[in-house]
Amino acid sequence: MPDKKCTELSENNDCVMPVRSANPIRARSLIRDNLEKQAGCLNLIHSRMPNIKVFSGTSHPDLAQRIVDRLGIDLGKVVTKKFSNLETCVEIGESVRGEDVYIVQSGSGEINDNLMELLIMINACKIASASRVTAVIPCFPYARQDKKDKLSGSEDKDESKILAKKNNDWKFRSRAPISAKLVANMLSVAGADHIITMDLHASQIQGFFDIPVDNLYAEPAVLKWIKENIPEWKNSIIVSPDAGGAKRVTSIADRLNVEFALIHKERKKANEVASMVLVGDVKDKIAILVDDMADTCGTIVHAADRLVEAGATKVYAILTHGIFSGPAISRINNACFEAVVVTNTIPQDGHMRDCPKIQCIDVSMMFAEAVRRTHNGESVSYLFSNVPY
Repeated sequence: MPDKKCTELSENNDCVMPVRSANPIRARSLIRDNLEKQAGCLNLIHSRMPNIKVFSGTSHPDLAQRIVDRLGIDLGKVVTKKFSNLETCVEIGESVRGEDVYIVQSGSGEINDNLMELLIMINACKIASASRVTAVIPCFPYARQDKKDKLSGSEDKDESKILAKKNNDWKFRSRAPISAKLVANMLSVAGADHIITMDLHASQIQGFFDIPVDNLYAEPAVLKWIKENIPEWKNSIIVSPDAGGAKRVTSIADRLNVEFALIHKERKKANEVASMVLVGDVKDKIAILVDDMADTCGTIVHAADRLVEAGATKVYAILTHGIFSGPAISRINNACFEAVVVTNTIPQDGHMRDCPKIQCIDVSMMFAEAVRRTHNGESVSYLFSNVPY
């Protein structure tokens, strides 16, 4: 009795039984063609991820495309446009009912417009009956506004701040907003069920949410880059450009089994120019500056000069989020870096064209694997210490 499954396949011309042929070579090639076709169909079925949709905002379409390429699916259809009064309009171009939706939008470029676009996309999917909406935010916007700071003697030299201090208004920073908390509230109210991000400026921002937050780390990709691109990495020293990054630096140094150092900005009086105190010995070593982000690059450029003065043979800078606003590119071009390495959580093509020292680590595979594991209900913690190549 022929197998029922095979009979059904034969009716659909997916499984062709071998036939007698005057030309045996032709018969064998037909069988091979059909087997290859059948194997291709099976692979396609296995590679498909059912009930998942990935949409891209306008901030970083290249990263979104890389993510879906690694997942083996297509980007969802979405149209974003602005009305004449600059209001944002989003139209989701396909059904998301009952789907597991992922929206990729980074905090870069026109940050306020991109944030609003993300909120509208989340809400559009939610009210279109998506079963779950996950916001994939590689660079979290407003992450530096995570606490209230008061003015003190350790602040930068700034005429307005000095004037405020003279007027006994030293607590003026107590009226500063905690904008990162506001963004967290907005995402939750819009309808986000889950957040995936990378290297939050302060890990405590996860606590601003009442929904799950997966804060991925660029550290595994950074370690891989160091080992593959710095031949003398065993003679290196990992340096933090400020005291706040000491924990990040010690973690990398421990995994590389090398020493670490940090730079402390010391100011004796508010009106005095800052001096940078290096804590650690970098003489005759390759110094690798590590930080979570660089904006105008003033800190890392001064830190690099201080390391060269202290006897470092080469200086590299490795940053997760390369914002590079204002004079950043010209400062890097004029600085003593061998290379400034960033990830593509923010688009870097333009920066790399303007500055040959900038190199980019692709982290799309980490986000793609995080999306796949989240969709399948698997643990994401493997990605905290491994690169899913």
